[in-house]
Amino acid sequence: MGPRLLYFLIVGTVIAASLALRVWDPAPVARLRSLVFDAYQRVDPRAFDPSLPVRIVDIDEDSLKQVGQWPWPRTVLAELVDKLAAGGASAIGFDMVFPEPDRMSPANTLRYWPKSDALAGLREEVEKLPSNDQVFAEAIGKTPVVLGFIAAPQGTSLPETKVGFAHGGDDPKLFAPYYPGAAASLKELQDKAQGAGSLNWIPEHDQIIRRMPMVIRVGDTLYPSFAADMLRLAQGASTYVVKSSGASGEKAFGEKTGIVGIKVGEFEVPTEANGQMWIRFTPESKDRYLPAWKILNGEIGADAIEGRILIIGTSAAGLLDLRATPLEASVPGVVLHAQAIEQILQGVFLQRPDFATPAELLYILVLGTLIAFLIYRLGALGSAVLGGAAVAAVIGISWYAFDVFGWLVDPIYPAIALTAIYLAGTLVVFLRTERERNRVRHAFSHYMAPALVKRLADDPSRLKLGGETRDMTLLFSDVRGFTTISEGLDAQELTRFLNSLFTPLSNIILEEQGTIDKFMGDAVMAFWNAPLDDAAHPTHACSAALRMMAEMESLNARWHEEAKAKGKPFNPVRLGIGLNTGICCVGNLGSETRFDYSVIGDNVNVASRLEGQSKTYDVGAVVGQSTTARAPEFAFLELDLLKVKGKTEATRIFTLLGDNAFKQSPSFTALAERHGEFLSRYRAKDWDTAEALSRECDKMNSSHLDQLYALYRQRIAYFRINPPPSQWDGTAEAMSK
Repeated sequence: MGPRLLYFLIVGTVIAASLALRVWDPAPVARLRSLVFDAYQRVDPRAFDPSLPVRIVDIDEDSLKQVGQWPWPRTVLAELVDKLAAGGASAIGFDMVFPEPDRMSPANTLRYWPKSDALAGLREEVEKLPSNDQVFAEAIGKTPVVLGFIAAPQGTSLPETKVGFAHGGDDPKLFAPYYPGAAASLKELQDKAQGAGSLNWIPEHDQIIRRMPMVIRVGDTLYPSFAADMLRLAQGASTYVVKSSGASGEKAFGEKTGIVGIKVGEFEVPTEANGQMWIRFTPESKDRYLPAWKILNGEIGADAIEGRILIIGTSAAGLLDLRATPLEASVPGVVLHAQAIEQILQGVFLQRPDFATPAELLYILVLGTLIAFLIYRLGALGSAVLGGAAVAAVIGISWYAFDVFGWLVDPIYPAIALTAIYLAGTLVVFLRTERERNRVRHAFSHYMAPALVKRLADDPSRLKLGGETRDMTLLFSDVRGFTTISEGLDAQELTRFLNSLFTPLSNIILEEQGTIDKFMGDAVMAFWNAPLDDAAHPTHACSAALRMMAEMESLNARWHEEAKAKGKPFNPVRLGIGLNTGICCVGNLGSETRFDYSVIGDNVNVASRLEGQSKTYDVGAVVGQSTTARAPEFAFLELDLLKVKGKTEATRIFTLLGDNAFKQSPSFTALAERHGEFLSRYRAKDWDTAEALSRECDKMNSSHLDQLYALYRQRIAYFRINPPPSQWDGTAEAMSK
């Protein structure tokens, strides 16, 4: 094969591959396109119009301080609805679900009252009072209210349909996002509400919300989105009209291509094929919010409420309803619904027109072929000028389409494709010869010991790409009270603190032949026996845990001296560690162009749960039974028979106190013997003996387990008043992760 033919074969292959990749549109390409559109929104966001009738009734931090912690009694929510209705709201919606009865209803509180003849009459009177849910339902029934629901793979209840759907063209049920079930509010609340809308959004790879579904399918029934039903109710409409492929005026050439748009009352909303609407966001504005507590106490009156579409939601960080958008890293979830309604009212939409993909493909084909011929005839310099002009042109066209028409036309993939064609002659050869070695080095250089990286680079066959099942030991470590620590530090000080903490701890893990999976804020996750074999992985993991706890003592001593020199107070930093051993799936998880070498499986979740229990039992490390059985040379002490969150069966958990030398010490031997007697008497329900033994263990305790025995004495005191069932075997259930 001659050099000319080889050249055009390589470049032609790159052009064909670029076109095929764009037609296939894999996740990395779609992600890149999304990032560009995000940048466009940041440069030219939709302007917030305070004259629009959409407002958020915000259960903010001040409202929680004024009214009380969440959840509020539903009588308070009823009062809020009544005040909004009296103010003349056109529609009221709840960005929340009420699936269970209010536990603060009068009758529900009776279970906590002492049983006394003196209270019998009062009990009868209380039982006659209406429940909080009845009061709430009556308030809902007096005004146009939309209740949100969550569609889910396993739903507990189905929302009641409040509207009808008409469609032109193909049945929209074929295209709408499907869910088998849903979690909806109590039926007595649904019966009174005039609307029901889905609160769902479809997660993207980076958890940034760019689109919201306007319609979903639960079972065999279509439901509107929460935003759509709010807008419908405000207009007094009763039916949605869905336009799909095959409808009048829509060219589908016999193909069922999806939903085109949805009509909500007087408003037509263009959508993607699955019924999702792109949201053109505005920056956050305080004018969008009405604090709930000010409405309740009358500071906000009818002039701010009349004729408005009001969404009741929360911006309080502690309630965890926070989402990311192209403009903001964290916004209250209720804002998404408000912004969706606003842009429909404004008629300002983003959409990717049907001709966008064919136009991008034609651009790549024509300009790519021209560049390929110019490279061969004129050399790299002349073709570089044309290539640069072509890239600049596609970026300019894309921005103009966004700014003027709201069209989303991708400039990046055509630009990358043209660049790839330009570089094909040398880049393909380079990638062919260096790809495997660089892939191994790059993938593991940041989370494996350098010696292991070198061994893998020298022998790539040791690395199995994809997933494989292995017996592994997992370690999770977390800083106790990190929130309190971070509050006293600025960003630079916090960064220095984490670096000074993670550096020695990471070195210990690597020195013990472990692999660091990831850092998560103040936490680190590591595992043993992958990617290289380590027959003694439980031993190495336990050794690493002991060294990490010892290193914390050294770090605390150093930090204490530094704080003392600066005249600042110092609170010791404590570390919580969880260890577990078992079968996991480990490998390169992700896509071909972006992956992480990580581990997943039930035993990983258990290790994470065990780390969380270190705070409950006030110990440095909590170890699973499988790890202790395979590392008998260490000093372990049984903590409990525990049923962790997410597990149906209990498992024995232990704390790691020392190495083999400590295990052989007389003090530990005596403590272990007495501790075993204590657990035996406790599980036999011999409360007096167990309590006495716990105090003996306290006196001979050299491992600072006083809080552990105090916890057991609290349980004993409780069980004396509330005896456990006869079949109880001492199992405790974790109340937190």
